[in-house]
Amino acid sequence: MSVPILNASGCLDALTAPDVARSLDAFVTKTVTPLPREGNASPRIAETEGGMLNSIGLQNPGIERFVADVLPRLEELGVPLWVSVGGFSAADYATVCAQLDGCDAVATVELNLSCPNVEEAADTAAAIVAAARAQTSKPLYAKLSPATWDVAETARAVADAGVDGLSLVNTIRGLALDASGRPLLARGAGGYSGPALRPIALACVHACAQAVELPIVAMGGIASGRDALDFVEAGAYAVALGTTLFADPGAAGRVRAELAAEQAARPAASSPQATAKSLQITQNVSA
Repeated sequence: MSVPILNASGCLDALTAPDVARSLDAFVTKTVTPLPREGNASPRIAETEGGMLNSIGLQNPGIERFVADVLPRLEELGVPLWVSVGGFSAADYATVCAQLDGCDAVATVELNLSCPNVEEAADTAAAIVAAARAQTSKPLYAKLSPATWDVAETARAVADAGVDGLSLVNTIRGLALDASGRPLLARGAGGYSGPALRPIALACVHACAQAVELPIVAMGGIASGRDALDFVEAGAYAVALGTTLFADPGAAGRVRAELAAEQAARPAASSPQATAKSLQITQNVSA
Protein backbone atom coordinates (compact mmCIF):
# COMPACT_ATOMS: atom_id res chain seq x y z
CA MET A 1 0.00 0.00 0.00
CA SER A 2 1.46 3.35 -1.04
CA VAL A 3 1.07 5.88 1.75
CA PRO A 4 1.00 9.55 0.66
CA ILE A 5 3.43 11.82 2.49
CA LEU A 6 2.58 15.48 3.08
CA ASN A 7 4.02 18.21 5.29
CA ALA A 8 2.34 19.54 8.40
CA SER A 9 1.08 23.08 7.89
CA GLY A 10 3.62 25.71 8.92
CA CYS A 11 6.62 23.38 8.89
CA LEU A 12 7.84 24.12 5.37
CA ASP A 13 8.15 27.24 3.23
CA ALA A 14 7.75 25.81 -0.26
CA LEU A 15 8.88 28.99 -1.99
CA THR A 16 12.26 29.02 -0.24
CA ALA A 17 12.66 25.21 -0.38
CA PRO A 18 10.92 24.17 -3.62
CA ASP A 19 12.83 20.89 -3.98
CA VAL A 20 11.65 19.79 -0.54
CA ALA A 21 8.06 20.62 -1.47
CA ARG A 22 8.35 18.64 -4.71
CA SER A 23 9.48 15.58 -2.75
CA LEU A 24 6.03 15.43 -1.11
CA ASP A 25 2.83 13.94 -2.48
CA ALA A 26 1.10 17.24 -1.64
CA PHE A 27 2.15 20.52 -0.08
CA VAL A 28 0.12 22.01 2.78
CA THR A 29 0.36 25.80 3.10
CA LYS A 30 0.69 27.85 6.25
CA THR A 31 -2.70 28.85 7.64
CA VAL A 32 -4.43 31.66 5.77
CA THR A 33 -6.91 34.00 7.49
CA PRO A 34 -9.30 36.62 6.06
CA LEU A 35 -7.05 39.56 6.97
CA PRO A 36 -3.23 39.79 7.12
CA ARG A 37 -1.60 38.89 10.45
CA GLU A 38 1.86 39.81 11.69
CA GLY A 39 1.91 36.95 14.19
CA ASN A 40 3.22 36.91 17.73
CA ALA A 41 6.27 38.71 19.12
CA SER A 42 9.73 37.12 19.07
CA PRO A 43 11.19 34.87 20.27
CA ARG A 44 8.57 32.47 18.98
CA ILE A 45 10.52 29.24 18.40
CA ALA A 46 12.44 27.30 21.05
CA GLU A 47 13.99 23.85 21.13
CA THR A 48 13.45 21.54 24.10
CA GLU A 49 14.74 18.13 25.05
CA GLY A 50 11.80 16.26 23.57
CA GLY A 51 10.74 18.52 20.73
CA MET A 52 10.08 22.09 19.71
CA LEU A 53 7.87 24.93 20.94
CA ASN A 54 6.49 27.52 18.56
CA SER A 55 4.26 30.55 18.90
CA ILE A 56 4.10 31.92 15.36
CA GLY A 57 0.54 33.15 15.75
CA LEU A 58 -0.79 32.47 12.23
CA GLN A 59 1.41 35.02 10.48
CA ASN A 60 0.13 35.28 6.89
CA PRO A 61 -0.63 37.82 4.15
CA GLY A 62 -4.42 37.41 4.27
CA ILE A 63 -6.60 35.62 1.74
CA GLU A 64 -6.71 38.33 -0.95
CA ARG A 65 -2.94 38.64 -1.24
CA PHE A 66 -2.53 34.88 -0.87
CA VAL A 67 -4.78 34.21 -3.87
CA ALA A 68 -3.28 37.03 -5.97
CA ASP A 69 0.43 36.65 -5.19
CA VAL A 70 1.27 33.44 -3.31
CA LEU A 71 -0.99 30.81 -4.85
CA PRO A 72 0.22 31.34 -8.46
CA ARG A 73 3.83 30.85 -7.32
CA LEU A 74 2.93 27.70 -5.39
CA GLU A 75 1.12 26.32 -8.44
CA GLU A 76 4.40 26.49 -10.38
CA LEU A 77 5.84 23.83 -8.05
CA GLY A 78 3.78 21.20 -9.84
CA VAL A 79 2.56 19.41 -6.71
CA PRO A 80 -1.04 19.22 -5.41
CA LEU A 81 -1.79 22.06 -3.00
CA TRP A 82 -3.70 21.86 0.26
CA VAL A 83 -4.54 25.24 1.77
CA SER A 84 -4.80 25.54 5.54
CA VAL A 85 -7.58 27.91 6.56
CA GLY A 86 -7.98 29.68 9.90
CA GLY A 87 -10.02 32.36 11.58
CA PHE A 88 -11.72 33.54 14.75
CA SER A 89 -15.32 32.74 13.85
CA ALA A 90 -17.27 30.45 11.56
CA ALA A 91 -17.81 33.45 9.29
CA ASP A 92 -14.03 33.90 8.93
CA TYR A 93 -13.60 30.31 7.76
CA ALA A 94 -16.53 30.65 5.38
CA THR A 95 -15.07 33.83 3.89
CA VAL A 96 -11.71 32.22 3.12
CA CYS A 97 -13.29 29.03 1.76
CA ALA A 98 -15.53 31.04 -0.55
CA GLN A 99 -12.51 32.81 -2.05
CA LEU A 100 -10.65 29.52 -2.52
CA ASP A 101 -13.57 27.68 -4.08
CA GLY A 102 -12.91 29.03 -7.55
CA CYS A 103 -9.15 28.42 -7.42
CA ASP A 104 -8.35 25.42 -9.61
CA ALA A 105 -4.88 25.19 -8.07
CA VAL A 106 -6.33 24.24 -4.68
CA ALA A 107 -6.84 20.48 -4.35
CA THR A 108 -8.04 20.37 -0.73
CA VAL A 109 -8.87 22.78 2.10
CA GLU A 110 -7.66 21.95 5.61
CA LEU A 111 -9.59 23.72 8.36
CA ASN A 112 -7.23 24.62 11.19
CA LEU A 113 -9.59 24.18 14.14
CA SER A 114 -6.92 23.89 16.80
CA CYS A 115 -4.13 26.48 16.76
CA PRO A 116 -2.83 26.84 20.37
CA ASN A 117 -1.09 30.17 19.72
CA VAL A 118 -4.10 32.42 19.13
CA GLU A 119 -7.50 32.87 20.70
CA GLU A 120 -9.81 30.07 19.59
CA ALA A 121 -12.95 30.75 17.61
CA ALA A 122 -16.03 30.98 19.79
CA ASP A 123 -17.97 28.72 17.42
CA THR A 124 -17.87 24.96 17.76
CA ALA A 125 -15.82 22.85 15.37
CA ALA A 126 -19.02 21.51 13.83
CA ALA A 127 -20.39 25.03 13.26
CA ILE A 128 -17.15 26.07 11.55
CA VAL A 129 -17.22 23.00 9.31
CA ALA A 130 -20.86 23.59 8.38
CA ALA A 131 -20.14 27.22 7.48
CA ALA A 132 -17.12 26.23 5.39
CA ARG A 133 -18.98 23.37 3.72
CA ALA A 134 -21.67 25.77 2.56
CA GLN A 135 -19.05 27.86 0.73
CA THR A 136 -16.95 25.25 -1.06
CA SER A 137 -17.26 22.03 -2.99
CA LYS A 138 -13.58 21.21 -2.45
CA PRO A 139 -12.55 18.33 -0.18
CA LEU A 140 -12.51 19.56 3.43
CA TYR A 141 -10.23 18.17 6.13
CA ALA A 142 -10.60 19.16 9.77
CA LYS A 143 -7.37 19.52 11.77
CA LEU A 144 -8.17 18.67 15.37
CA SER A 145 -6.44 19.32 18.67
CA PRO A 146 -5.01 16.54 20.86
CA ALA A 147 -5.94 18.63 23.92
CA THR A 148 -9.47 17.28 24.00
CA TRP A 149 -10.76 14.73 26.48
CA ASP A 150 -12.71 12.88 23.78
CA VAL A 151 -11.27 13.65 20.35
CA ALA A 152 -13.45 10.92 18.85
CA GLU A 153 -16.55 12.90 19.84
CA THR A 154 -15.22 15.93 17.97
CA ALA A 155 -14.44 13.70 15.00
CA ARG A 156 -18.02 12.46 14.90
CA ALA A 157 -19.33 16.02 15.14
CA VAL A 158 -17.26 17.33 12.23
CA ALA A 159 -18.06 14.21 10.20
CA ASP A 160 -21.77 14.91 10.63
CA ALA A 161 -21.14 18.54 9.63
CA GLY A 162 -19.66 17.55 6.29
CA VAL A 163 -15.88 17.08 6.37
CA ASP A 164 -14.27 14.64 3.97
CA GLY A 165 -11.33 13.72 6.19
CA LEU A 166 -9.34 14.44 9.34
CA SER A 167 -5.84 15.80 9.97
CA LEU A 168 -4.57 14.50 13.31
CA VAL A 169 -3.12 16.23 15.22
CA ASN A 170 -2.13 19.83 15.80
CA THR A 171 0.48 20.76 18.41
CA ILE A 172 -0.31 20.63 22.12
CA ARG A 173 0.26 23.55 24.48
CA GLY A 174 3.60 23.50 26.29
CA LEU A 175 5.98 25.76 28.21
CA ALA A 176 9.75 25.91 28.68
CA LEU A 177 11.74 28.21 30.99
CA ASP A 178 15.25 29.59 30.75
CA ALA A 179 17.84 29.46 33.56
CA SER A 180 16.29 32.49 35.25
CA GLY A 181 12.80 31.01 35.23
CA ARG A 182 11.42 33.10 32.37
CA PRO A 183 9.52 31.55 29.44
CA LEU A 184 11.64 30.90 26.36
CA LEU A 185 8.84 32.18 24.13
CA ALA A 186 7.72 35.81 24.29
CA ARG A 187 4.08 34.72 24.49
CA GLY A 188 4.82 32.24 27.28
CA ALA A 189 3.30 28.92 26.28
CA GLY A 190 3.37 27.67 22.69
CA GLY A 191 2.55 24.73 20.51
CA TYR A 192 4.65 21.66 21.32
CA SER A 193 5.68 19.29 18.52
CA GLY A 194 8.28 16.63 17.86
CA PRO A 195 8.92 13.10 19.18
CA ALA A 196 7.20 13.69 22.53
CA LEU A 197 3.92 14.37 20.70
CA ARG A 198 3.93 11.01 18.86
CA PRO A 199 2.21 8.78 21.47
CA ILE A 200 -0.48 11.42 21.98
CA ALA A 201 -1.09 11.72 18.25
CA LEU A 202 -1.13 7.95 17.84
CA ALA A 203 -3.83 7.64 20.50
CA CYS A 204 -5.93 10.30 18.74
CA VAL A 205 -5.62 8.61 15.36
CA HIS A 206 -6.57 5.24 16.83
CA ALA A 207 -9.61 6.69 18.62
CA CYS A 208 -10.87 8.60 15.58
CA ALA A 209 -10.33 5.68 13.20
CA GLN A 210 -12.62 3.62 15.43
CA ALA A 211 -15.22 6.39 15.59
CA VAL A 212 -15.66 7.57 11.98
CA GLU A 213 -15.31 6.26 8.44
CA LEU A 214 -13.11 9.08 7.18
CA PRO A 215 -9.58 9.07 5.76
CA ILE A 216 -7.04 10.36 8.26
CA VAL A 217 -3.80 12.24 7.63
CA ALA A 218 -1.64 11.57 10.68
CA MET A 219 1.05 13.87 12.05
CA GLY A 220 2.88 14.34 15.31
CA GLY A 221 6.50 13.36 15.79
CA ILE A 222 6.78 11.19 12.66
CA ALA A 223 10.47 10.93 11.80
CA SER A 224 10.96 7.43 10.36
CA GLY A 225 9.27 4.74 8.31
CA ARG A 226 8.55 2.79 11.49
CA ASP A 227 6.80 5.83 12.96
CA ALA A 228 4.72 6.18 9.80
CA LEU A 229 3.76 2.51 9.81
CA ASP A 230 2.62 2.77 13.42
CA PHE A 231 0.16 5.47 12.36
CA VAL A 232 -1.01 3.44 9.38
CA GLU A 233 -1.67 0.47 11.64
CA ALA A 234 -3.56 2.77 14.02
CA GLY A 235 -5.86 3.82 11.17
CA ALA A 236 -4.17 6.58 9.14
CA TYR A 237 -3.98 6.45 5.37
CA ALA A 238 -1.48 9.27 4.86
CA VAL A 239 1.15 10.88 7.04
CA ALA A 240 2.53 14.39 7.34
CA LEU A 241 6.03 15.38 8.41
CA GLY A 242 6.51 18.38 10.66
CA THR A 243 9.35 19.14 13.04
CA THR A 244 11.64 16.56 11.43
CA LEU A 245 11.77 18.66 8.24
CA PHE A 246 13.68 21.39 10.08
CA ALA A 247 16.55 19.01 10.84
CA ASP A 248 16.26 16.79 7.76
CA PRO A 249 14.84 18.50 4.65
CA GLY A 250 15.18 15.20 2.78
CA ALA A 251 12.99 13.37 5.28
CA ALA A 252 10.16 12.67 2.82
CA GLY A 253 12.29 10.49 0.56
CA ARG A 254 13.95 8.74 3.47
CA VAL A 255 10.68 8.04 5.30
CA ARG A 256 9.06 6.82 2.07
CA ALA A 257 11.89 4.30 1.53
CA GLU A 258 11.91 3.20 5.17
CA LEU A 259 8.15 2.79 5.16
CA ALA A 260 8.25 0.60 2.05
CA ALA A 261 10.82 -1.62 3.74
CA GLU A 262 8.74 -1.83 6.92
CA GLN A 263 5.63 -2.72 4.92
CA ALA A 264 7.48 -5.42 3.04
CA ALA A 265 8.55 -6.92 6.35
CA ARG A 266 5.02 -6.66 7.79
CA PRO A 267 2.55 -7.12 4.91
CA ALA A 268 -0.31 -7.65 7.37
CA ALA A 269 -0.21 -3.91 8.00
CA SER A 270 -1.96 -3.33 4.67
CA SER A 271 -5.55 -4.54 5.06
CA PRO A 272 -8.14 -4.34 2.23
CA GLN A 273 -9.96 -1.61 4.18
CA ALA A 274 -6.74 0.37 4.56
CA THR A 275 -6.02 0.00 0.84
CA ALA A 276 -9.46 1.35 -0.07
CA LYS A 277 -9.14 4.38 2.17
CA SER A 278 -5.57 4.96 0.99
CA LEU A 279 -6.93 5.14 -2.54
CA GLN A 280 -9.46 7.75 -1.41
CA ILE A 281 -6.85 9.96 0.23
CA THR A 282 -4.52 9.55 -2.74
CA GLN A 283 -7.25 10.76 -5.06
CA ASN A 284 -7.73 13.80 -2.84
CA VAL A 285 -3.98 14.44 -2.75
CA SER A 286 -3.65 14.37 -6.52
CA ALA A 287 -6.89 16.15 -7.37
